[in-house]
Amino acid sequence: MRLCFILNPTSGTNRSQNVAALLTEHATAAGAEFGIKPTEYAGHAELLAREAAAAGCRVVVAVGGDGTVNEVARGLLGTGAALGIVPRGSGNGLARHLHVPLDLPGAVRRVCQPGFQRIDAGRINGHWFFCTAGLGFDAHVSRLFAQAGTRGLATYVKVALREYRHYRPTAVQLQLENEAIRDTSCYVLAFANAAQYGNNAYIAPHANIQDGLLDLCLIDRLPFWRAIRVGVGLGLGTLPTSGGAQFHRGRRIRVQAAAPLGFHVDGDYVADATDFEVLLEPLALEVAV
Repeated sequence: MRLCFILNPTSGTNRSQNVAALLTEHATAAGAEFGIKPTEYAGHAELLAREAAAAGCRVVVAVGGDGTVNEVARGLLGTGAALGIVPRGSGNGLARHLHVPLDLPGAVRRVCQPGFQRIDAGRINGHWFFCTAGLGFDAHVSRLFAQAGTRGLATYVKVALREYRHYRPTAVQLQLENEAIRDTSCYVLAFANAAQYGNNAYIAPHANIQDGLLDLCLIDRLPFWRAIRVGVGLGLGTLPTSGGAQFHRGRRIRVQAAAPLGFHVDGDYVADATDFEVLLEPLALEVAV
């Protein structure tokens, strides 16, 4: 079985490590036939993944954070290769949901002797996501986090707390297959394929990545008392019973916003829009776990 490691050299907070050397050491010890391809620019991982699949690699491994995982997964859709993950990011949402070891040696051993399964994949306005996508405050924070100059949970929390004082919800209307939600507002609207954003922040703890449905978490407003409930619920996995959010499920969702709203895919800000179409493609991606 041939593997290809797609390595994002800028991922993670510890950039003093020689990650390529560590991958070589542990994959060799596991008896794997492998290659390592470093990324050179945003979007490069998708191209490299598609090329590796075409060259016959059975497992193509994203070595990086959630953005790298998203790019590699996009490149593998419709191919005969499976996605592997060696998590090197600050959130590692999909890796955590799939119970991938967070240490490099353990993750490499896992992808060198994997089992295989298929998982669902989502699209929002044509942009693929595999863990979560969302509108509102989380997308706003994602945009500013990317500009912050430093990575990690501490930076994310600092940006979120700073912006919480100023951010205001936007009026939206939602249409699911069998349900319309009108005249509500959106502080956060998350579309969860997996259960968490990353860092064990459970935005939709009951989400099933193989059930053919997205779990929607709607927070219409976030006064201080509710923010406390939401924060505790995210950390403990009790958000559905916290009284801080509404939950729905669907495979096709349309959203109309009264003013432009930012949206993100797998934690990376994409753009602002007023109309959104969100779709789920059941079992679209094979993963090596």
